[in-house]
Amino acid sequence: MNLTHKVSKNNYYSFLWHAVFLALAQNFIDIDTIIPAMMIDAGGTPLHIGILTAIVIGSGRLSQLIFAPFLSNKPYKRKFLLTGINARIITLIGMTLLFIFSNMLCNNLIIWLIFILIFTFSISGGFANITYTDILGKSVLQERRKHFFSIKQVVSSIGVLISAYLARYLLGIYDYPKNYTILFFIAAVLLGVASLGFWKIKEVAAENLKIRHLREFFQIIKKEFKTNKKFAHYLLLTNTQGVSLVLLPFLILYAKETFGAGGQNIGNYLLLKVIGGVITGGIMFYYARKVRYNYLLYITSILSILIAISILIFPGDILFPYIFLFGGLVYAFYRIAIGGVLLEITTNKNRALYTGLSGAGNILPAIFPLLGGWIVNQFGFTPFFIIFIIIITLSFYFTYKLDCQK
Repeated sequence: MNLTHKVSKNNYYSFLWHAVFLALAQNFIDIDTIIPAMMIDAGGTPLHIGILTAIVIGSGRLSQLIFAPFLSNKPYKRKFLLTGINARIITLIGMTLLFIFSNMLCNNLIIWLIFILIFTFSISGGFANITYTDILGKSVLQERRKHFFSIKQVVSSIGVLISAYLARYLLGIYDYPKNYTILFFIAAVLLGVASLGFWKIKEVAAENLKIRHLREFFQIIKKEFKTNKKFAHYLLLTNTQGVSLVLLPFLILYAKETFGAGGQNIGNYLLLKVIGGVITGGIMFYYARKVRYNYLLYITSILSILIAISILIFPGDILFPYIFLFGGLVYAFYRIAIGGVLLEITTNKNRALYTGLSGAGNILPAIFPLLGGWIVNQFGFTPFFIIFIIIITLSFYFTYKLDCQK
């Protein structure tokens, strides 16, 4: 099948369907607010938060390296995409059952089961992400991609805003563990509906980078690093600026320990984060053709540093909730820019491989939560924020070297 305008349009809306219902689902399992709050309510410590954040960010990305050689050999990947998504749905059902029967379990067992289920959720997400990126790259025309990312952000933001209000309401009226039981059940249903969009995709076959054995895989990696300098800079960028995604879970811990934040507070933080994403979506929808990806990357770094500095200067709880508004801006700008850059520096032939490598290359964002949990536990939050600022500052150089003109 050739990639015609008709095929591209069909796939465009199929991906958009998934984006809308995924947006409705994701606030019920938000990795920056709901997941860390759940761990703390289950009896977790700062070290547990660090481990959990490392699992959420690191395991899915590292798994992409494992799956990349296998998936790169497959000309059609839709069935593998659906496999990954269905595994995530089953995991969410498992989370629902965990909290239904949590009163019968001790806290240590609950924490271990949370680790196992979130690890499975992240691994299956990494598997699905390779196929998602590959199919999107080869099945939607290039001139429509940035517009897709922008309209996806706008439409998704509306769904996210609706689900944020509902999640906030549920967190306010129900206590642990009933609140999380309801949240994860709703997320499982909505993710199931979202997956229906992928059944309509008309996947376009493309030339694949064939990998016959592990040794050849590492030879290909070596060759790609030598021939594609931009990809090396891309990895260095995601290893520095990618740490920005680690911050919000630690801010939830900060709020719990410093202000005694409860379910209503967590719901407010989530809502403000979502509003930040909506603002970003609106900006990108109108200026998608005018704004380069490297500008978005610079903005992401600046906002991340300002968030950390503001906490150090104004440690009180009066202005603290609004930090999540800017956190939403950071998250959305980063996702739009980093996803778009990856599509632009890859081809249909090597996209699955590069997606896997980009995930595995995110070593620092996977390690930093573990280090951060230990630092907070031993020395408090101030050293954590200072180290965070230093790492993000390094990303300016790699954004400059990447020099993405699109």
